[in-house]
Amino acid sequence: MENKKASPANIMALERTKLANERTFLAYLRTFIVFFSSGFAILKIEVLDNLTILAYLFIATAILLLVFGTVRFIHVRKRITRYLQ
Repeated sequence: MENKKASPANIMALERTKLANERTFLAYLRTFIVFFSSGFAILKIEVLDNLTILAYLFIATAILLLVFGTVRFIHVRKRITRYLQ
């Protein structure tokens, strides 16, 4: 629920902030997909058997990025919502 005393400029600024938060989360998601698929591809390609440590590092990094991006998205969304109340 938006504050009735908020000016149109403030409301638009909050909307831009919400959209920026979503774009940032999508960037984390894209990065997760690239790291995870790269690690998975390295594991599946037989020629790259000597790079299995790198593959597992990519997969672990991907999971950490997804968790961090999700937590950050939720935290910022809660702060925006708290500001609106």
